[in-house]
Amino acid sequence: MADNELTVAVLGPGGVGGLLAALLSRAGHRVICLAGAETATTLRSNGIRVRSAPFGDFTAPVEADTELREPVDACLITVKATALDPALARVPAQALGDALLVPFLNGVEHPARLRALYPPAQVAPAIIRVESTRVAPGVIEHGSPFAEIDVTGDPVPHERLEALAAALRAAGPTTRVLPDETAALWAKMTFLAPLALLTTRYNLPLGDVRTRHRKELTALLEETAAVSRSYGGPSDPAGALARYDTFPPGTKSSMQRDAEAHRPLELDAIGGALLRAAERHGIAVPVAAGLVRELGASQTN
Repeated sequence: MADNELTVAVLGPGGVGGLLAALLSRAGHRVICLAGAETATTLRSNGIRVRSAPFGDFTAPVEADTELREPVDACLITVKATALDPALARVPAQALGDALLVPFLNGVEHPARLRALYPPAQVAPAIIRVESTRVAPGVIEHGSPFAEIDVTGDPVPHERLEALAAALRAAGPTTRVLPDETAALWAKMTFLAPLALLTTRYNLPLGDVRTRHRKELTALLEETAAVSRSYGGPSDPAGALARYDTFPPGTKSSMQRDAEAHRPLELDAIGGALLRAAERHGIAVPVAAGLVRELGASQTN
């Protein structure tokens, strides 16, 4: 991977993928968005328009195709977990070459799935903390005052991670390389799972959840921290709660937005994975289990 201009494919130019594609393009990198035929046509014609307080309002040109057909330096996977399997058909293993495969996926189970399909040393999981929504094909609203990325990957050569992180950092998001993949993924899970499960269960923004359901939020943070600790991840429920308190009160989780739009929920990738991890280590998580059960029942009704 070169240190200057990169060629980056973005699989799924939605809220996260569209934002990153536009920022990288604006920074001078070649960006190829991989999407359905109709979306690809729109992006080729109109580019990606971003509305963002920290990064400004701008339109960035991108290339677009329905499938990866040429070598790239990195391929960012920014689809939802519910769409992962069909989306991967757009990235044939032979077309990937030696590119880094960078999944910005929720949960902790996807790296093993991807390493069964692609060279393990090229799979570099990434974590992003951002609120960004695709309001129409090629139109992105970045609602949070931040965009923070962690790049990791235990079997990936460190210099490749650093080159990717440097490109992302220069494009705008605060980006760092973390040395422990498991700890990085669990750091995201311990923060995301309570936010996603509770905002979706009560259909309330974070501000209402942290006031009206604070006791349940605190208990859920303690459960997820216990599971994380058993896998060598971070365990700071008080710190997570304090950080929640700094977020804008209108913050919504992506799972809540999916529920509002009647889209499939990433319930299994987030809540289901948490329950499976807890069961493997014999940790009781009654609050999490109850929320997953209630949300699962609501999906089937």
